[in-house]
Amino acid sequence: MATMNSEIRHAGFTLIELLVVMVIIASLLTLAVPRYFHSVEKSREAVLRGNLVLVRESLDKFYSDNGRYPDNLNDLVTRKYLRRLPQDPVTDSDVTWIIVPPPDSAKGGVYDIHSGAPGTSLSGTPYSEW
Repeated sequence: MATMNSEIRHAGFTLIELLVVMVIIASLLTLAVPRYFHSVEKSREAVLRGNLVLVRESLDKFYSDNGRYPDNLNDLVTRKYLRRLPQDPVTDSDVTWIIVPPPDSAKGGVYDIHSGAPGTSLSGTPYSEW
């Protein structure tokens, strides 16, 4: 009978063992979580740069084909220069783009775009200057 009681007592974990495991997991998380969020922010910025390049190339192609810039960004979609307007990954929206008109207003309405995201990038430059 004494052997059954000792087997039952050793079947689970003690409170001390669980606390030690939780402390180890918490220590590992304090190292991993900041790196994870930094990599997520870095990825968003890379996608933003790629989206800006894509739209700017489409604007250049539109100008090359038509001799003028589009009146709005949706013209790039309706005229099949883009399948859809890309989202700004920092704001998670496709309506926050800052539109820069051309110097000559007779040449259209969208010469360039910038991000409408508030704040600064990891490099310290404001998103609105990209």
